[in-house]
Amino acid sequence: MAKSDTEIVDIDGRRMKLTNLDKVMYPATGTTKAEVIHYYATVADVMLPHTRGRPATRKRWVHGVGTEDEPGEVFFQKNLDSSAPDWLHRGTLTHKTSTNTYPLVDDRATLVWLAQIASLEIHVPQWRFGRNGQPKNPDRLVLDLDPGDGVTLADCAEVARFARDILTDMGLDPFPVTSGSKGIHLYAALDGSQNSDAISAVAHELARALEADHPDLVVSDMKRAIRAGKVFVDWSQNNAAKTTIAPYSLRGRLHPTVAAPRTWKELASKDLAHLDFEEVLRRVKKSGDPLAALSAGLDDPHAAAADRLTTYRSKRDASKTPEPVPDEVPHSTTGRTFVIQEHHARRLHWDFRLEHDGVLVSWALPKGVPTDTGTNHLAVHVEDHPLEYGAFEGDIPHGEYGAGHVDIWDAGDYDLEKWRDGKEVIVTLHGSKGGGLEGDKRFALIHTGGEGKADQNWLIHLMKPADAPDQRPKTSASGTKRDATPAPRASASTIEPMLATLGSAADILDESDWAFEMKWDGIRAIATVSEGRLALTSRNGIDQTVSYPELQELVSLVGDHEAVLDGEVVTLDTRGRPDFGLLQTRMKLTRPHEVEAAAKRAPAHFMLFDLLELDGAKLVGKPYDERRDALQKLVRPPKGSSIQVPPAFAGDLQHAVASSKELGLEGVMAKQRDGTYSPGRRSRTWIKIKNHRDLEIVIVGWRPGNGRRADSIGSLLLGFPDGDGLRYVGRVGTGFTDAELDDLLKLLKPRSRKTSPVTDVPSLDARDAHWVRPDLVGEVEFAEWTPTRRLRQPSWRGLRPDKSVADINVAEA
Repeated sequence: MAKSDTEIVDIDGRRMKLTNLDKVMYPATGTTKAEVIHYYATVADVMLPHTRGRPATRKRWVHGVGTEDEPGEVFFQKNLDSSAPDWLHRGTLTHKTSTNTYPLVDDRATLVWLAQIASLEIHVPQWRFGRNGQPKNPDRLVLDLDPGDGVTLADCAEVARFARDILTDMGLDPFPVTSGSKGIHLYAALDGSQNSDAISAVAHELARALEADHPDLVVSDMKRAIRAGKVFVDWSQNNAAKTTIAPYSLRGRLHPTVAAPRTWKELASKDLAHLDFEEVLRRVKKSGDPLAALSAGLDDPHAAAADRLTTYRSKRDASKTPEPVPDEVPHSTTGRTFVIQEHHARRLHWDFRLEHDGVLVSWALPKGVPTDTGTNHLAVHVEDHPLEYGAFEGDIPHGEYGAGHVDIWDAGDYDLEKWRDGKEVIVTLHGSKGGGLEGDKRFALIHTGGEGKADQNWLIHLMKPADAPDQRPKTSASGTKRDATPAPRASASTIEPMLATLGSAADILDESDWAFEMKWDGIRAIATVSEGRLALTSRNGIDQTVSYPELQELVSLVGDHEAVLDGEVVTLDTRGRPDFGLLQTRMKLTRPHEVEAAAKRAPAHFMLFDLLELDGAKLVGKPYDERRDALQKLVRPPKGSSIQVPPAFAGDLQHAVASSKELGLEGVMAKQRDGTYSPGRRSRTWIKIKNHRDLEIVIVGWRPGNGRRADSIGSLLLGFPDGDGLRYVGRVGTGFTDAELDDLLKLLKPRSRKTSPVTDVPSLDARDAHWVRPDLVGEVEFAEWTPTRRLRQPSWRGLRPDKSVADINVAEA
């Protein structure tokens, strides 16, 4: 397979490999698989409200739809393949002869995955799964107006108008969809109070009424022999076991037509015709979704994704297992309970569970809990469990997921030292009297960094108690022993910074719901003021306190209070604008004389924008407006202070953007005014709106320069995380100072390696390349991506020693 025919992509945080992108799926139009994938990825925002929570039956054309003379092979698929991604939402249904697990088309990544496996058509029922994993009553009624021989789409539109009159008299508001095949579908939203049998009966009576009123045009009988010259009103798709082509789904016909939502005005046009995918994309971009009101009354589009027990419920039938299967999960809890369960399943293992954010985050330990600090055990991350599971003991029946006997091995509460989602957890468990832990034990859970199935693999390590003295002698840089007792200072907070999502002004639907702050070109820091001392930590947990002594001024501004604050450390140029290159001269300095000299040359400033704790009270669960008000009351910097609380623009994006450009800043941070603070998580309640494009990259090598740069670096070769490794994204040779090039050369030479750490490097760039160990992160500004996914006109902005390769946000590429 040609490399250009394969691509690894990140879809809303889900990484997947796309293959055979050049394969022609519709020979009549030359439409390729890449175009099919692009269509589904683009149309997801309007399609997902109509598919979310519904089991999807797929029609797949693995080798394309073929031609009129040689149609492509097609097959229906209900059950989900074992190779389906673990993150995909699932629903299980028991039929007369089998039990099938279906994908739930809940997100953009699922749509892209379905397109990748050539599922051109997606069919769904009129009901959705509830949070307990059981089918709910239907939330919509559908009529399929199917033209018989000699009947036109205009005839179907006429019947649709007749049906509209009856539905409106019933208090329902119907919406038309041209099916992309032959006829028209009519949808009407329901309140969910009646089951599928009742709705089917109503639809059947409606079809009979249409037939009685218009016997020359309408037929309601299933017999195909009597449909010629008439429109068959198919009411049967309201049956719980039946499905209908999903709105916005492609059709597997000779041309890439779509089940396209339409307006009643369009149905009255003499030129009414089915639409292809390109026409649908243009319409959606211009006018949005004509069908939006059909699903507007359903659950919040993000609610299902936010419910962390979806996977747990999909694997359990509450009628068959004694395990707790709750309908709801708390949005957040502050409890710190744990349980370790001995699970005699097909293979004996121990289940290690920690209460966090309203659920029990869980790992399976095949070899049990480690008992000495020198031996690590495998910990396999599994689905979150409900809090009620912490008290569960008993037998899971044979044939059910996890069948076997469960005992509580130990349980109690824990102290949290560190929690980095998906990366690292450090806790001290306080075991119960007589429990398996035999008292208090301190553990670290560390993700191994694998991808795919290996993404579940962690290690669990038994640590020494946090207050255990380190008996090893401390030495100075010269090798002499020194006092091991550090100067007392505040203990750094365990709160990780909340992260923003890259977006644009189009994401701000109502400006009055948002506040707009400047986006500062610096490094993020969490400040903890306690007992009259300051501790500063970076977003990846590195202690920065000694590097910025001038920021101790924050202690006096906080006064007698104790607080945890969030902000950005910056240095300013002669015009008072943030200068990231200048800030780099301050990073990682720890020797007092070097820090003192750097502070005089490039004084740091702390731009505060959030207050997370005050006098022991957590504020992260409070809305932005309340936290902002508390911050402004707590910190009142005098003129000329190194501590600042920059203003926020309430509901005025245009003014904020104009100000950021005038000040030469990166852009604007839009923050939802009723949004809470989500530590360590990337959220759409904070949106970055940038004035230019920049990207964090990995240095993978360098090429020597010419002329005065002959003995130095001419350009850096750049990589970007992609799948299991890095892909080459180009080289940068501008934006450096001579001093930066000298420093980079000193850093890169000890990292030398013989082979390239990236793939797909052009021979011209590889010709005289010096490859290096890919562990240094930098930042570049660039114009755009080229069609071959290279950086166009990149300019160097500087190293990012505050970040590791794992911290790079691939979604912003």
